[in-house]
Amino acid sequence: MNTMIAVADSSYVSAARREIESIARRIGFDDEDTGRAALVATELATNLTRHGNGGQLLALTLAADRAAALELIAIDRGPGIANVAESLRDGISTFGAAGSSAGTGLGAIRRQADLFDIFSLPGRGTAVLAQLWPQRRIADAGPVQVGQVSLPKTGEQVCGDGIGIMQSGMTVAALVVDGLGHGGAAHLAAEEARRLFCETFQPSPGAAVQKLHAGLRATRGAAVGVVTVDLAASRATFCGIGNIAGLAAAGGNMRRFVSMNGIAGHTAGRIQEFVYPCDGAGLVIVLHSDGLSSSWDLDRYPGLAARHASLIAAVLYRDASRGRDDSTVLVLKRAA
Repeated sequence: MNTMIAVADSSYVSAARREIESIARRIGFDDEDTGRAALVATELATNLTRHGNGGQLLALTLAADRAAALELIAIDRGPGIANVAESLRDGISTFGAAGSSAGTGLGAIRRQADLFDIFSLPGRGTAVLAQLWPQRRIADAGPVQVGQVSLPKTGEQVCGDGIGIMQSGMTVAALVVDGLGHGGAAHLAAEEARRLFCETFQPSPGAAVQKLHAGLRATRGAAVGVVTVDLAASRATFCGIGNIAGLAAAGGNMRRFVSMNGIAGHTAGRIQEFVYPCDGAGLVIVLHSDGLSSSWDLDRYPGLAARHASLIAAVLYRDASRGRDDSTVLVLKRAA
């Protein structure tokens, strides 16, 4: 689950920095890496207040074999950036009219981050990604790039949605689960689904969903969606119960996934797999809970599909979140 830090104006910047420092120390960062995280958080939060009319700072702990890393994403609905490449030069104003800022923020973020990416559209806002790894040693992501945003309904302490990722060779299996309702009971259902899914790698989404349906009977139930992406065969196979939505986009084609009616653990009709060819360049897979509207369209975001999977997830969350439920979006991309 992400941590969301609202940054409404300049008075929020110090609190955002302290929160990120706390997270960095909690996951085992040393003083130097914690300092980098604090600097990046300060610059991201400052940009949000000065140039984005406020926004959100999303923090996520990334698990790796040897250590945990920290991912920070700043999202806003401000004026955007007309020329992103130019804005990354020190001394150039990053947002809005020329000369409106010192312009050093994005350059500083890029230098301190171990992975940096940005997406912006004039008049529609900006998203900035910075990943920080211990001792600047980035873990190998494998054949698939993963991005995710998962946040609870406002006022809740836990998220009733969940995500599971499993990999075997050139095949990746992913779960998005939405526990019925929200709050503690929904969270327990989602956590049980994630535990069952991650017990063993299952190449068949249908078999995985059958296991989830049987294993969630003691919970309040959930909507579940499982996709298996076979990169060698350029094929995605999906099986879902309930309102988990998704799509596969590649080679200029977009295919939306079909999920069957029901509640995993309680009532399910036919459990059926659907196979989607994923030939062509630029493979992107998206799964999300119904905390996001399904009316979004990647074609409305020129260039977004080429950005990091985490930026894609953050932009879709920013623009499609309904704001009245737990919200989760998972993005898988073929690694470059």
